[in-house]
Amino acid sequence: MPTASPTTTDEAPRPAAPPPSPGVWAPLRPLVLRLHFYAGVFVAPFLLIAAATGFLYAGAFQVEKWVYAHELTVPAGTSQIPVSEQVAAARTAYPEGTVAAVRPAPESDATTRVLLSGVKGVAATHTLAVFVDPYTGEVRGALEQYGSSGALPLRTWIDEFHRDLHLGETGRLYSEFAASWLWVIAGGGLVLWFSRRRALRRLRGTTGRRRTLGLHGTVGAWAAAGFLFLSATGLTWSTYAGAHIDELRTSLGQSTPSVAATAGGDHAGHGASAAAGSAEHGVGLDRVLAAARAEGLGDPVEIVPPADETSAYVVRQIQRSWPEKQDAVAVDPTTGEVTDVVRFDDYPVLAKLTRWGIDLHTGVLFGVVNQLLLMALASSLVLLIGWGYLMWWRRGRGGAFGRPIPRGAWQQVSPRLLVPLAAGIAVLGYFVPLLGIPLAGFLAVDAALGEIAHRRGRAGRAGRTGATETTEPKQTPVATEAKETAEM
Repeated sequence: MPTASPTTTDEAPRPAAPPPSPGVWAPLRPLVLRLHFYAGVFVAPFLLIAAATGFLYAGAFQVEKWVYAHELTVPAGTSQIPVSEQVAAARTAYPEGTVAAVRPAPESDATTRVLLSGVKGVAATHTLAVFVDPYTGEVRGALEQYGSSGALPLRTWIDEFHRDLHLGETGRLYSEFAASWLWVIAGGGLVLWFSRRRALRRLRGTTGRRRTLGLHGTVGAWAAAGFLFLSATGLTWSTYAGAHIDELRTSLGQSTPSVAATAGGDHAGHGASAAAGSAEHGVGLDRVLAAARAEGLGDPVEIVPPADETSAYVVRQIQRSWPEKQDAVAVDPTTGEVTDVVRFDDYPVLAKLTRWGIDLHTGVLFGVVNQLLLMALASSLVLLIGWGYLMWWRRGRGGAFGRPIPRGAWQQVSPRLLVPLAAGIAVLGYFVPLLGIPLAGFLAVDAALGEIAHRRGRAGRAGRTGATETTEPKQTPVATEAKETAEM
């Protein structure tokens, strides 16, 4: 009796291949998307103000030269009178207050600035800058000045609006909040953009929300590096994060050095008295400036008179454009000798990086090119915010306005990744509190809203007993996000 031949190995059915396990990024992407979405919605108004005022500030440097041309410039002459005579002319015209500093004319067609503190009607943190023709001693006017960059009223107003909305220390929280979140939004958007399939990043031939998303992502990807830089440098002089950065630099021995402004020698405090409100202590401004020149301090410089009878003159370079000039010397007012020298070349690495970063952030490091770049970044941020809100509006697709990203994305992340990620965020939140505190508040509110929605849904299902229900299978946030990505 014939028997069936056994099935060969080649003919045996092959077992179904197991589905590929999702990579590390698959469950993280919905989490990043949800963070980027909500951070963009709620932080964008603060970023919009910062971008608009930052645009104006970058342009104010050139406008300031035109508005205050009479005070800032003079016809170039052949021989300048001594600095001491220029200061005397300024004090004759404006005798109120005391001389806080003197900035000799840095260029042949520039005026000398004599900075007066304690002048009635001038803010305590500001000075009155008296502009003097270095060739004739003519006083060409006086304007309120703020900061080491010598901002005059127009730029000062814009600067303070950008920094604190003219609300003082309380208002500074707005700018720190914006800087704390800008890098999170920019970094998250950059990761989301490059994790999308190349076909979904294409702009040509797209319309509607898909095209808006393409524009938002493309411009954001090109500008992300600039946003990350602005965020990092903005935090360096913020109230809370800036204090933590200063502490870290100090602990690492990376603080910005300064000259010892104590007069040396046995004659310290003798013969260094000055006429009330003047800058003529001891040997006087002209000899002090000559001593600084002998140490190689070229223009522009600022001369700070001694604070008291035991202090020295401090002469420091104030050039913030490339190449930086930040050397400083202390000069004994009784002898005219240099008692201490600090060179910018000897600054610690982090001190140099901080100086360059701040000057690049404020638009002075590379002059007009720097300012145009900042204006371009500010404009791109305004566009990105507009496109972001437009996508939020269209996200409802005719239904609920601004339909949010589904909750529960964190549940798809492996604990081996979620625990260290949460720990890292907690540490970061401590050092950047205006990132950590709002994030913790959002998570608490979101968790509460999610629990309320869950209980309402459970109560609604319990009330429909006896009824036949037809429901779609529940989708995970990963699946939901993948579906929406394909629809974009």
